[in-house]
Amino acid sequence: MTVVRKILKFIDTLSETSGRLGKWFAFLLVLIGSFDAISRHFFDAPTIWAYDSLCISGGIIYLLGASYDYLHDAHTRVDVIYGLLSPRKQALINVISSIFLFFPLMIIMLKLAIQWAVKAWKIHEVMFTSFWYPPAAPYRTVFALGLFLLVLQGTARFVRDIYYVIRGEAID
Repeated sequence: MTVVRKILKFIDTLSETSGRLGKWFAFLLVLIGSFDAISRHFFDAPTIWAYDSLCISGGIIYLLGASYDYLHDAHTRVDVIYGLLSPRKQALINVISSIFLFFPLMIIMLKLAIQWAVKAWKIHEVMFTSFWYPPAAPYRTVFALGLFLLVLQGTARFVRDIYYVIRGEAID
């Protein structure tokens, strides 16, 4: 069981690190947005790169923060009935939801994201929402990485919930 605990802790550490890294992109988002607004409104000199940079930074915040949010149970949930249940029943709901909703959707999204990233690297895809045309492959790769980390964290939560349903106690 100690090997399982070590693996779970490692996955948690990856999610923590991902969330901490993602937070810096929020700072970058504010800097780029401020710079572009000041350039545009005070100096009549809009940038051609700010829009894409803002979209990329915002996306990275969500992608790198997804596993962090899942680790800290900060994701969106309809809590009307769930909050009234015992911890064991909550774990059972989590297991059932993971099997029928989370894993099928996330695995399909991860598969498509990996294909999307590989294709972007192969064809040297660029983003065409502005005249800057930044390369799309790095962003597509972070997208796939974020989904991979989310699936890993979902697997860790699934293992913990299964253990709790069976044993009635936390695994770690």
